[in-house]
Amino acid sequence: MTPGDLIRGTTARLREAGVPDPVTDSALMLSSLCHVPPLSLRLDFETVLPDSVLDRFELLVSRRLQREPLQYILAEAPFFGRFFYVDPNVLIPRPETALLCEWALEKLAAVEAPRILDLCTGSGCIGISVSLSRPDAAVICSDLSEAALAVARKNAGLLGADVVLLKSDLFSDLPPDAYDLILSNPPYIPAAELLSLQPEVRMEPSLALDGGPDGLSIYRRIVTDAPAFLRPGGILMMELGWDESDPVSALLQSGPFSRIEIRKDLAGINRMISAVREA
Repeated sequence: MTPGDLIRGTTARLREAGVPDPVTDSALMLSSLCHVPPLSLRLDFETVLPDSVLDRFELLVSRRLQREPLQYILAEAPFFGRFFYVDPNVLIPRPETALLCEWALEKLAAVEAPRILDLCTGSGCIGISVSLSRPDAAVICSDLSEAALAVARKNAGLLGADVVLLKSDLFSDLPPDAYDLILSNPPYIPAAELLSLQPEVRMEPSLALDGGPDGLSIYRRIVTDAPAFLRPGGILMMELGWDESDPVSALLQSGPFSRIEIRKDLAGINRMISAVREA
C-alpha cells in the first residue's frame, strides 16, 4: 500500500469515528514512522510501504480511533517554536498559552536578571520557554503532581533549559522569595463541565483541568497568596477561561493589585490577565 492510499483510507476511518481533523492526524502519524514530511506522504501514490510500517501505523490509528489525543500518541506537542514531550500526566500545551509567554517577555523586557515563578507548570512549557528566551532569568517551575514534574524535568533536559523544579501545592511548599513575575495557566474549567468536554480533553489529567465548582477556586488561592511572593511592582499573569476575565479581575481588584490588563487570544476571547502588586 502506498502512503497516499493509506492516508486516504485512514482519513475515512477517523472521520467516521468523529476525529476532528482526520487528514492531518493520519498524515502526522505516518510521518512519525517514516520521517517524511506529511504533505509528501499525502502526495505519494508510488512508494510501497513495508508491512512493518503498516503494522506500527495500525497501532497508532487504533489509539486515535479511541480518541486518545494525537499529542500523546506522538509523545510531543509544538509550543513556542519548540517541541515538548507530553504524556497523559500533563496538559497538552495550547497555542493560546504561547501568547501568555509572548506577553510575559514583553513585560520583562526592561527587567534585568528577573526572578520568575511558573505555577502549575505541567509539562514546563511556560517556564522553560521563558527561560530559554531569557537566559539571564532565574526560573522556578512548580507543580503539585510528581508525574508532571517528571515530564517537565525531561523537557528541561531535552531542551537545555536551566530551571529549578519544585513540588508544591501552589505556594504552600515554596521557599520565601520576591519574584518579579509569577505566571500560571491554572485549572479553570468548572467541575460540572468536565464530562461535557471533547473526548480528547477528557483524557487529559483532571488535576490540570478542574477549577472547582465555578472554575475560580485556584484563581482565588493564587490571588490571595501571590502578594507575599511578589516584590513591590512585581507582576502576576494568568491564563483565563473564556468567560472568566470579569470575575478574575474582581478578585485582583480586591487585593493589593493595580494596573490590571486583559489580552485576547487569536479568536478574540479574553484569554490572559496581568496585574501589578502595589508598593
